Order: sequence, then structure tokens, then C-alpha cells
Amino acid sequence: MATNVKVVGTDLRQVVVKVNPGTYLTEVLEQACDKLKVSSNKFLLKHKQRQLDLSQTFRTSGLVPGARLELVVRSNTPTAINVALQLPPPESNLFPPHGRVSEKLPSDYTIWQVLRQFESGKASAGKNLNITARGVAQTNNGTAAGSGQLYYEIPNVVLEKRTLATFVDFQKTLSQLGYNSGGVLMRLSFQKTEKTLVDAMAEIGQYFKTEEEEATAQKQAAEASTKEELSGDSSTAATATAPAPEIPTPTIDSEAGPQTSIDPSPTTETPAANITTDTMDVDQAPSSSSGPRTVTIFSAPTSSTPAAAHRQDADEAFTPDISSAKAHQRLLKAAGENKRLPSDQELEARAAAEAARMAAVKSVRIRARFPDNFSAEWSFGPSDTGATLHAEVRRLMARPDLPFRLALPPPLPGTNNNNHSLIRDDPDTTLIQGYRLSANTLVNFLWDDTVPADVRKLPFLKGSAADQAQKVVVPDVPDIADVGGGGKDDEGAAGGPSASRPRNESGEAGGGAFKKPKWLKGFGKK
Repeated sequence: MATNVKVVGTDLRQVVVKVNPGTYLTEVLEQACDKLKVSSNKFLLKHKQRQLDLSQTFRTSGLVPGARLELVVRSNTPTAINVALQLPPPESNLFPPHGRVSEKLPSDYTIWQVLRQFESGKASAGKNLNITARGVAQTNNGTAAGSGQLYYEIPNVVLEKRTLATFVDFQKTLSQLGYNSGGVLMRLSFQKTEKTLVDAMAEIGQYFKTEEEEATAQKQAAEASTKEELSGDSSTAATATAPAPEIPTPTIDSEAGPQTSIDPSPTTETPAANITTDTMDVDQAPSSSSGPRTVTIFSAPTSSTPAAAHRQDADEAFTPDISSAKAHQRLLKAAGENKRLPSDQELEARAAAEAARMAAVKSVRIRARFPDNFSAEWSFGPSDTGATLHAEVRRLMARPDLPFRLALPPPLPGTNNNNHSLIRDDPDTTLIQGYRLSANTLVNFLWDDTVPADVRKLPFLKGSAADQAQKVVVPDVPDIADVGGGGKDDEGAAGGPSASRPRNESGEAGGGAFKKPKWLKGFGKK
């Protein structure tokens, strides 16, 4: 029996969507977004603060007729989904006992990309499968007679009770079909079409390959422009410095101090041409116009046990007192109070104050933690970008040609930190204004997925950089004396005026006399 549900948009507009028991929630989302004139790729559905599984039908979702659904903004980061592909015979015989292959794929992959991923052999243990380019010869009732023309066999993908068998259906992503978490089983079969294999390949090129080639070309162009700008900056910095033959390498080290840019001195005998090349590398290394950038390298810990685990703290330091309980009560009370939304003027004032605060930041120290637990620390100014940080990291690497990523730590809970998760190799985004870095920051070095495992086990730093590493000195944290004996005295010391109030024998403030509460004053009156 047909019914309807109400969908409330982010701007509080409401639309009514008619549904049947077999209507998928993805269809409800698409119809609601069409009526609200928004893109369905950017939203999810919630019902009573519970995110709905868009792959379910209205009958199995547990919704009642006339339910009130809410549109919520979808996260930009795709989630990983465990996708299993059930193969038809005879391909299923290659993967006993169930005849299926599985792999974790992002939720923004289209069905066509999923099929191509399984077809590439990465998830099938190196066994190449032909899924998207199958052709069958034209025969006469199964005999050898016939023209022998190859006709295209299009894959049919069954997701629960939905069948996807057209190129338009294959353009839908897993997220658009309602699969944003967990796993999904795709059953594969093939159906012969009336199109020849040549015509089908041309149609496939119109649907899919054009978009892939454009995306690949744009990515390659962006990487090429970034490398050109980086090489131009390094050559400009090298030209601005003093000529290499007039300033020997020891002079550079003495001027820069023990924490200056690294001099890759060779450990074995090297021809004169190679020595000259190393000297020129030292001159080109600085990425700032003021000279070599100071770098501090810290060695890896020698013990597998963290230094914090060796500290012995008394159990009383972790015991909550009355002041902690009252502070928690104040936070709960403040969280339960109704608050007025800020006006446009207040929002503009906050934005101006935030911009002024970021403009006042003149430098920030960034420490990069490497895979072998070595770390390096630099100081960057307002004009330094993500490309500058990447260039500084490459100067210390033994294999600077390998791809990597620099990840920022996650924001603290309860803070409005909108930092990006990765610092990109982008010469246009500054570290302070672009990534909103205003304090000392730790970034983690992550190898790209294309780097082989045997290369990751090699020493990360070049020899000259590892020789300058110093041990991390952990300062001794003094024990805080328990002044006042804890409890209410601590709260009074922290609160200010309450510390000077006299207390009676029962421990209550207000002097020796008993103060009658207001609710008790009404008793006894005639």
C-alpha cells in the first residue's frame, strides 16, 4: 500500500515523497533532493538521530507511514566497504570453494570501477578476469555454423533485489546505491546483446574512458606544474646565494651551526665531479630566501617501551575530588541550557577576530615524525607553503624520489579545528593561513600505497642527516604539592572568594551560625 514520508532539508524546507513497501531509500533521497534542488551525492537521511541504511527498502527500514526524515550533509571522505563479487561458472571454478573474490574499496567507486578493479587481478590473486570486454561468436543453434561475428556480452550485477545491466546503471557509485559502510555482495552474470564487440567498445569509451582520461590528464598536469615551480624556486634560491667555488663546504657548516641544512658528505672515495655536485646540492637546498633553514633532527628511541610508561604516579593523582564533580555538573548544566544562535554581526566579528589572530602568527614550528621513529623539526613563516614542507622533508630522505604524504593529527574533541587531514604538495596553500596552523604541530610521514614493502624497510634518512640526530630529552615534570588537603579547600583555592569564607564545624561556609534555607522559612507560620 502506498504511503508518504516527509523529508526536511538543511534549510528547514519540507517535501513529501510517495513511497511503496518496495521503494529503496536511495530513491527517496533522490526524489527529495530533486524537489529541494540540491545534489543527492552530498546528503544522507536520518530518522530520530539515527542514520538510515539507504540500501534497504521502506518495508525493511523500520519506518512508519508519514515518518519525518532529515537531510544531513555527507562526509567528503569516502569510507571503505568490503565488496565481494560472486562469479558465474566457469570463472567461479578458479576460486574455490565459494567462487567469489573480495576487496575493500572506497564508497565513491562506481560499479564500473568496481568491476575493473576485480578485472585487473589485484583482488583475484593475480588471475586476470575478463568482465567488461567479453565477446561471444555468432553461431547457429550452438553449432559451428554462422558468421562468427563477435557480439558483446554485457555484465549483469545483482545487488540484493536490484539488477544493474546498462552503462547508465554502471555509472552509479556504491554510495549512491546506499552502501556507505559494512559490506555488500555483488552477483555477476552475463547477457548477450545485439551489439557487436567493436560498437560496444566504442560506446564504453564514450561513457567511461573519456572521464578517466580527463581526470588523469588533469592530475598529471597539476603534478608537472608543481614540480616546475619547485625546481624554479630552488634554482632561484641557488642563484641568490654566494657562488659555490668561493665558499667551501666547511664554511657553510660553521655559519649554519649544528642544526643547519644537511651536507651529504660521501662515505667513500668519490670523483671530483661528484663532490662538486654534492656542494651544489647544499647550495640549492635552502627553500627560503634568507638562507639555510634551521633543522633539528631527533633520533629514534632505543627502548620499545614509551618514556611515559616509566613514570610512577601516585594513585591519588587520578582520584576525582569534589571540585571535579562540581565542575562536571557545571558543564552538564551549561550544555543543557538553550542558547541563542549568533547573529550575522556576531559571526562577522568572530571571523574578523579569527583572521586577526591568524595574521598575528609570525612563525610556527612543525615536527615531522618518520616511519623509523626519527623526527625533524623546522620553523616556518607566513609565506611558507605545503610545497616548502615537502621540499624540506625530501632533503633529508635517502630516497627523495618516492611518493609520500604528510598527515596532520586529528583535531581535539570539542574544538572547531577545520584543518585538512593532509598537507598537500601545493605551492599555493600556506601553512599558517591555509591550514590554520597557529601552534607547534606534529605531522606524520606516510608512505604512498605504491611504495613496495621492501623499500620501506630501508633506512629512511640519508647518512649525513642520521649522523646529526640528537637524543630527545624528556623534561622532568615536578610533582604539584597538595596545598589545602584537597576536597572543598581545593575548590576554594581555585575559585577565589570561597577560599576566604569562614567555615563552621560541619565544614559549611558562612561562619559559625546556621543559615536557614528559604524553603524552611515558610513552616511554622500561622
